[in-house]
Amino acid sequence: RAMRAVVQRVKSASVTVDGEVVSAIGPGLMVLVGVKEGDGEDELEWTCKKVVNLRLFHSDAEGKPWARSVASAADAGKAPREILFVSQFTLHASVTKGNKPDFHRAMRGEDAKILYEKFLTRVRRALVDATGERDAGDRVKDGVFGATMDVVLVNDGPVTVVVDSDDRSK
Repeated sequence: RAMRAVVQRVKSASVTVDGEVVSAIGPGLMVLVGVKEGDGEDELEWTCKKVVNLRLFHSDAEGKPWARSVASAADAGKAPREILFVSQFTLHASVTKGNKPDFHRAMRGEDAKILYEKFLTRVRRALVDATGERDAGDRVKDGVFGATMDVVLVNDGPVTVVVDSDDRSK
């Protein structure tokens, strides 16, 4: 079991479905999320905490790299950071046999959607709890579950980190 998130620090990101922009963010994180068969509350909670608390941002005020998370207060004059989530079952593709990806490890549609939506709710709540701001959850955006999406982003760095709930036991 392993919930997987590919976390990218971005200057901006957006999701378009059928020619219409459905979500867009400014500076923050673009996170691809893959839910695996057998994932549950433990994987969801651990991954949520990691994504919200990863210190991937510099602190201009302190002059320190890797000092702030998406939940940390923004430097003076800067907008709070946002997070754009996109569900992506292909993160659990197996390519060990042949050249065609095998997706049998990914959680099936409706079950994955339920867990993914629970995950988003948990992230919104975690941001509110971490910041003390009632509207902090509004900084969490997402694509359209199961849709074919055009995802556009401008990497900042680039900084990309893979969060895998299997790593918590290592």
